Amino acid sequence: MAKRPTVLVTRKLPEAVEARLERDYDARLNPDDSALDTDALLRAAEGVDAIMPCHSERFPAEVIARLPSSVKIIANFSVGTDHVDLAAAKQRGIVVTNTPEVLNDATAEVTMLLMLGAARRASEGERLVRAGGWKSWSPAFMVGTQVTGKTVGIVGMGRVGRVVAERCRGFAMEIRYHNKTRLSPEVEQGAVYHETLESLLASSDIVTMHCPNTPETRGMINEDTIAQMKDGVIFVNAARGTIVVEDDLIAALKSRKIRAAGLDVFQNEPLIDQRWAAIENVFLLPHIGSATAETRDAMGFRALDNLDAYFAGGEPGDRVA
Repeated sequence: MAKRPTVLVTRKLPEAVEARLERDYDARLNPDDSALDTDALLRAAEGVDAIMPCHSERFPAEVIARLPSSVKIIANFSVGTDHVDLAAAKQRGIVVTNTPEVLNDATAEVTMLLMLGAARRASEGERLVRAGGWKSWSPAFMVGTQVTGKTVGIVGMGRVGRVVAERCRGFAMEIRYHNKTRLSPEVEQGAVYHETLESLLASSDIVTMHCPNTPETRGMINEDTIAQMKDGVIFVNAARGTIVVEDDLIAALKSRKIRAAGLDVFQNEPLIDQRWAAIENVFLLPHIGSATAETRDAMGFRALDNLDAYFAGGEPGDRVA
């Protein structure tokens, strides 16, 4: 019998995914879900044919250069690939794949949760009830912002952005978007295209981010672009923390230029800036955009499909390098 490929799995994965891994591969699992620093990752990778990492493991060029020669493929358990230096991997002949499409619905759901949570002051209300501070009611009590009928500006009209647009239509919202290229009319479904980010920001009651982390998007929400937004805008980010200059967003929340924000992603996760905890008008989540049982299974199976295709001598469907 031919030797089965050895796969290093860097985090604890769903039971069904690990069962399939153990059935088809020589799987090196991480049952304790312990985080691997660079040295531990490189030690664990000795002699393996493939690595299945999450976005929590970093593969910059210097790490790619130090990977054992046995590593042939990095099959990411994530749709984002900003944690892997794709050019360095390609130069070494290491195939890289991701798991697109299967996260769309779950991430769009969290986007709507962030939007509603920010607009309706959910964090403040939840804390008030838990602390026993809810003593009375009046017409002025916990007044928030209604999202129904508002204009939403979607930055990045890719797979997730289009699902978010569909969910927003259920709230009778006017859909506007900024994208690298304009979508076809049948895909737009009446959404208004803005060629520039600034014109989108100036016309939106709610701004929601759905672009990847690239050199072009890094820090795109900053003091200058925030100044282009409407006063009292609702800001939502379920994409990547790196696209926001956090000092500038915090200042805008404190001044109420931005009425409220809903954030699932941050700089330096999970060791985030502790100033966020003291800001009342922000609704915070710990990067759980894809955290449903259905989605996590689908991500694992998609990553395994890519491994199966590669080791069968074919081309992985989700190859990015």
